[in-house]
Amino acid sequence: MPLHRRDLFAVVPAAILATTAGLDAAVSQVDVLPSSTQAFDSLPMHLSNGAQIRPVMKGKLATGESVEIHETTLPPGGAPHPPHHHPHSEMWLIREGTVELTISGTGHTLGPGGVGFVHSGEEHGIRNSGSVPAAYFVVAVGPGAGGA
Repeated sequence: MPLHRRDLFAVVPAAILATTAGLDAAVSQVDVLPSSTQAFDSLPMHLSNGAQIRPVMKGKLATGESVEIHETTLPPGGAPHPPHHHPHSEMWLIREGTVELTISGTGHTLGPGGVGFVHSGEEHGIRNSGSVPAAYFVVAVGPGAGGA
């Protein structure tokens, strides 16, 4: 039975979709963060500009997004770095103390249980605006967040 051009054009899209789906499945399983738990006491700590930083996790989610999570403790008046922007989005979950989160030049005061969020590309910065150490978790999601 001869194969006609119209038959070939009917088969090619299905073959491409099947191949692409197979590649996507293989790629999505490479370097995907495994399910895990982290005890706070087991997190290694390093100092940067007076801030204590504890990396929690960094990599790719099974759905493809890059993610990075860390915990930071700032001394009174401390800031980890000047205001900046980047391609990924960030969320801050305040655990202790009081911080001022600046988003596009506007300051927002947050205490324990407070949450801040900035989307991709928006300028932001954080500093401890209180008189005691401030601790918070940062959750970064998107391009560059997981080192990818």
